[in-house]
Amino acid sequence: MKSQIKLLAAIAFTGLSFTNLQAQTNSTDGSHFGIKGGVNFSNIYSTEVDDNNVLTSFNAGVYGTFPVGDILSIQPEILYSRKGGELKYDNAITTGTAQFKLNYIEVPLLLKVNATDNISFHAGPYFAYLIDAEVNNDASGDALDFEDAYDNDDFNKFDIGISAGIGFDFNSIGFGARYNYGFSTIGKERDFAGETYTIPDGKNSNISLYLSYKLN
Repeated sequence: MKSQIKLLAAIAFTGLSFTNLQAQTNSTDGSHFGIKGGVNFSNIYSTEVDDNNVLTSFNAGVYGTFPVGDILSIQPEILYSRKGGELKYDNAITTGTAQFKLNYIEVPLLLKVNATDNISFHAGPYFAYLIDAEVNNDASGDALDFEDAYDNDDFNKFDIGISAGIGFDFNSIGFGARYNYGFSTIGKERDFAGETYTIPDGKNSNISLYLSYKLN
């Protein structure tokens, strides 16, 4: 938890540094920087999973907006974002629920289109790096109580995907919603009872609701 707090502080400091740099250059091209944060509703999607449950978590970070036309802007972001989900299983060995909490540093590179003065749409790729993973498992008996056997090395470090959403901007305050669709499988292959499995054999799916504040 302490490492996560330090990381959030570092992201906030980066945002303030960007803002100071912007003020020093005295830019008049409409570029600006800000901070943002909100709630995640994440899931793990896979055609081979019987049941997926939403994991409620959070996101926080900094962003910059750089106009490239009358209604177009490029918006890169640096976010700390928790994703993952809950997987229910019911097989001949045991039944239970596994919860995967995956903490990423995420960098979306978005094209922002201003439909009106207050409404915008954005879309683009995102790139994410897994910095920490936590697994909780509630199983019937001990046959599949695997949470202590998992660590960060059992998950793929990199995730890429596509983001799209809508935003509402009012002076310094904004809010919006975004959907992230991941392309990378979360888990790595593991050997269990003489068989090879990928757990979780799924990809990130995430809806974010966020609030933003323009710093300059």
